[in-house]
Amino acid sequence: MDHYAGIDVSLEESHICVVDSDGKRLKEAKVFSEPEPLIAWFAAFGAPVARIGLEAGPLSQWLYAGMKTAGLAVELIETRHVRDAFKSMPVKTDRKDARGIAQLMRLGWFRPVHCKSLPAQEVRALLTARKVLQLKRIDVEMSIRGILRGFGLKVGATTPRTYERRIRELVEEHDTLSFIGEGLLKARAALESEFKLLEKRLMGLARHDERTKLLMTTPGVGALISLTFVSAIDDAARFKSSRAVGAHFGLTQKKYQSGETDVTGRISKCGDREVRCALYEAANIILHKTAKASALKDWAMSLAKRAGLKKAKVALARKLAVVLHRMLADGTEFIATRAARPIEA
Repeated sequence: MDHYAGIDVSLEESHICVVDSDGKRLKEAKVFSEPEPLIAWFAAFGAPVARIGLEAGPLSQWLYAGMKTAGLAVELIETRHVRDAFKSMPVKTDRKDARGIAQLMRLGWFRPVHCKSLPAQEVRALLTARKVLQLKRIDVEMSIRGILRGFGLKVGATTPRTYERRIRELVEEHDTLSFIGEGLLKARAALESEFKLLEKRLMGLARHDERTKLLMTTPGVGALISLTFVSAIDDAARFKSSRAVGAHFGLTQKKYQSGETDVTGRISKCGDREVRCALYEAANIILHKTAKASALKDWAMSLAKRAGLKKAKVALARKLAVVLHRMLADGTEFIATRAARPIEA
């Protein structure tokens, strides 16, 4: 008789539940949320477990990698599937979640999630840290503007080079505002300095990564967009078809059909938001800033005439996801004349 396990991961302790092929609970426990205690617990269980389920989350990739290395049949499962399956539960606890995950593993009603490699996780961490510093710097700048506005001092339009000089000009005759301004400008300068260091590190990675350089042959796709896409895809072979990549990143339309009801909605926006934003940014660059002609741009411009510019950008972002994945899978550079099929009349 096969055994199936579910693990509800928390920061300090994880709940484990093991069931048999009939769904009967065999054993439950609480274990520290680290790979070694979990591996030791399953070794002491005394029977092989056919599938172990972990809901995808912040700690899950670390635990998954350790348990997989130990030879356990562990699977990362889609968070949305788990959430939808547990909606009917009137009482939600960590123990009940572990029981529910075990039942999902027994029934096979789950979607496995790819666990990214360590290099891909490191690149994504660098991109996330860069974004955090960028947003905090903008927050500081907007806070300075807000403080000065309360005293009737309007900063107005500035550039990154003229911003500090403009702030000092406004507060030079006000002791308190001068003191506040200097403190916030120092914080802004520190954030800007660390931001540039992270960006320099990312540019160095882009120059030495063959896959990133390959994608950068595409119009509108620079180093940051390419790194974001490559770190999210990680292994191009995990997608059976390039067409699935657009749906994976939430760039395809929702569909609801029941009886006489048939509704086609907006894009699903599921999956990696950062990749979706990067692809949309690349689409915007292609349509507005790229002068070089390509079948991809012609296709999007034709679509914009029929459906509008906003829809064309989203459609182009989805098409870019398909094209970039195909380039990674085949190891080919961007071919301007073959990037998209012409629109039929």
